[in-house]
Amino acid sequence: ACSYFIYVYTLCLPSRVPALPVKNLNGSGPVYPALAGMTGILMCAAGLPVCLTRAPKPILNPPPVNKRDIKPVPGLKGTCRKTKKKHLKKGKNPGDVVRRYMQKVKNPPDEDCSICMERLVTSSSYEETVSYKGVKPEMVGKLSRCGHMYHLLCLVEMYINGNKDGSLQCPTCKAIYGEKTGTQPPGKMKFHIIPHSLPGHHESKTIRIIYDVPAGIQGPEHPNPGKKFTARGFPRHCYLPDSEKGRKVLKLLIVAWDRRLIFTIGTSNTTGESDTVVWNEIHHKTEFGSNLSGHGYPDPNYLDNVLAELSAQGVNEDSLKD
Repeated sequence: ACSYFIYVYTLCLPSRVPALPVKNLNGSGPVYPALAGMTGILMCAAGLPVCLTRAPKPILNPPPVNKRDIKPVPGLKGTCRKTKKKHLKKGKNPGDVVRRYMQKVKNPPDEDCSICMERLVTSSSYEETVSYKGVKPEMVGKLSRCGHMYHLLCLVEMYINGNKDGSLQCPTCKAIYGEKTGTQPPGKMKFHIIPHSLPGHHESKTIRIIYDVPAGIQGPEHPNPGKKFTARGFPRHCYLPDSEKGRKVLKLLIVAWDRRLIFTIGTSNTTGESDTVVWNEIHHKTEFGSNLSGHGYPDPNYLDNVLAELSAQGVNEDSLKD
């Protein structure tokens, strides 16, 4: 893979000034060097000197660290968590779960149910294909906190097509009722302090997180039960500043790990490979000493952004009190 910057030197001054970037050509294969060369020829024809240089490479890893310099994170017990295999909470009747979070609406408004797209004043469109004891197609309920209304039958159908973990998520505003869990396959999460600083956080050391998820066989909660899944790029190293907010993010990431929310099995956005372990909507910083890919530091908004992503998964400060 080749990446080139094209620079132009101004000729109107007695001495040359620092080169200014005109175009950044990034990519792999012969086309990008060719484009850079063609551009250089045209600029030389116009009497403009050209300098080609490779683009800087991202700094993915910290300098070497001696084992004696690796320390546990203050305020946390241990340095490793394993995925809990217990996942599905059995004995949860879908109708009972939905009723727990709903208030019955006797006179629903004349508006659409956003699940089945039928009017709330009519029956759910699932009435011909789905039936549950005690749940009539015309029943309408309002979620207790956010107030959004749906056919009860539609919510029951949505629940059984989801994780069936005793939680419910509003399809309109994404408010979570109960404790949401995910489909992360078994693995290990390690975390410790290393004596190096991240760009933008020179006043603190660094929390290093190491995720290791091996390949395996998909379970009943995965897209293709019984089929093998791959796990590329493990172990994956991620970084947080060892600050008060950084340690808070780590604690919440541990909760998300225990709830199996960090990874899932799906299709990779990078390679297009299906049935593989992928990130699950909680962004991590995997670039230690630069931010050329957008996955590193400095990034003054990252900690706040990841806290918002964790909250969207139902992982917040209240989770640390449990």
